[in-house]
Amino acid sequence: MNKRVLFISVHPDDETYGCGGTIIKQRAMGNEIYWLNLTGATIEHPHGFSQEKLDNRKALIAKIASAYGFTAFRDLGLPTQMLDTLDVRDIFGAIDAVVSEWKPEIIYLPNRSDVHTDHRIGFTSAYATTKSFRKPYIKRILMYETLSETEFAPALPEMVFIPNTFVDITEFMERKLEMVRMYDTELMPDPLPRSIHAVTGLAAYRGSRIGVRYAEAFTLLFDRN
Repeated sequence: MNKRVLFISVHPDDETYGCGGTIIKQRAMGNEIYWLNLTGATIEHPHGFSQEKLDNRKALIAKIASAYGFTAFRDLGLPTQMLDTLDVRDIFGAIDAVVSEWKPEIIYLPNRSDVHTDHRIGFTSAYATTKSFRKPYIKRILMYETLSETEFAPALPEMVFIPNTFVDITEFMERKLEMVRMYDTELMPDPLPRSIHAVTGLAAYRGSRIGVRYAEAFTLLFDRN
């Protein structure tokens, strides 16, 4: 029986850097894949995004969603880099409505201790929607790592990303890199964190943990199976 798998990103591109190979693999397995993105830029944003930039970004995200073949995509359009200015109850409510509508069995979330404030608030708000007695259809919850955010968290025991689940993406690595390249404005030159070099290197390192060429790593938070 096909599963419903939800990938939650705080910013468009988190899903690709963190679990792009897993997204592709889940679809190849015949599962229904869903994408919920929390934040987006607006003209009213203090950083002053132009209408042209907004239109280009919107078109790119639609292209990304289509390329992955998501069953459904939703963008909440919350103000990027400003989640700390919002009432967390409003963020929770917006996420909860989508989770309740789609009823996923598996959910992938950003890492709780990423250095980016939006990521931490996004995780807390999203995870709060997953209580098993309210949503018994949720069977599995995992956190993913995001280059340039996860590895820059403070090197304290409670803040370190500790993977305990690995997904072999060897067959899908080239396709993941194609998706990374689609976010051309986010790409960094080698050897910076969001470079092709770094993405490939991290996947190779994670793959070595389970004896495969390339893998993505996750922290399993809940498993009802």
